[in-house]
Amino acid sequence: MIKTRFTEMFGIKHPIVQGGMQWVGRAELTSAVANAGALGFLTGLTQPTPDDLRKEIKRCREMTDQPFGVNLTILPTLVPRPYGEYIDAIIDSGIKIVETAGNNPKPFLPKMKEAGIKVIHKCTSVRHGISAEKVGVDAISMDGFECAGHPGEDDVPNLVLLPAAANVIKIPMIASGGFADARGLVAALALGCEGINMGTRFMATKEAPIHQNVKEKIVSSDERNTALILRTMRNTSRVFGNSVAKKAIEMEGEGKTIQEIGPFVAGAKGKVVYETGDLEHGIWSAGTCMGLINDIPTCKELVERIVSEAEEMIRGKLAKAIAA
Repeated sequence: MIKTRFTEMFGIKHPIVQGGMQWVGRAELTSAVANAGALGFLTGLTQPTPDDLRKEIKRCREMTDQPFGVNLTILPTLVPRPYGEYIDAIIDSGIKIVETAGNNPKPFLPKMKEAGIKVIHKCTSVRHGISAEKVGVDAISMDGFECAGHPGEDDVPNLVLLPAAANVIKIPMIASGGFADARGLVAALALGCEGINMGTRFMATKEAPIHQNVKEKIVSSDERNTALILRTMRNTSRVFGNSVAKKAIEMEGEGKTIQEIGPFVAGAKGKVVYETGDLEHGIWSAGTCMGLINDIPTCKELVERIVSEAEEMIRGKLAKAIAA
């Protein structure tokens, strides 16, 4: 068993986290991850209202008695979201772990801290990690350029980002972006982190509540099959490189505005992809770690395989590399 400050702080068996994923982080997946001894997160804004989130938390609790949390991404939107009401739903439901992302969580921290909630904040740069530590979050999820979704605008991959962050951040930190196997876990520990966060890898599991076509496409794709959209607008997002993503990049090159491109890449279309398996209906998130994904196991099989292989690697190959 691999124990770190992160596993101790959050009461989990293994230093592996299933991060929040829009349309994917539902009770089926989160409970399966929790039952495997890792830390799963429901995606708060996948639920259309705070009351729906309460129901999803209740449904997840019916599937597991292990710790799990809720992800809440705080961003400006065309239609304002009632973030305070979602936090009320989280608190009312007795959730004790929250992953925040997007904007600085400072305005919401006092209420969550008062409720005994531990907060993990997702960052894409060292400077943002330092700021999050200063405002009082309990842990950092440091997201490198390899990740699916929003990698920030600095384009720093994890081989540099993680040790640079570990040099200055004192609270527990997990590595996010490009992680899918035991080698990634061992590397993250060596680079100064205390666990790994996986998104795309957990999409390709039996319990992930998305269409089989999506899972099989992840398995058959490689590290080259992603696309970066909205780069020119400094709102970069890494998605699967389908025809919709390529069209969005073409529209950017033509100087189209976000108002023109936005409806074409709307998240609601990605939801349809996950539900129907029509891989060209809209954009959908995928990370470069697709190049490391070769099967569709259960969450339990995946977590146990990663941990056992990591332990073997640490005790065996790496230990033997040290000359007597």
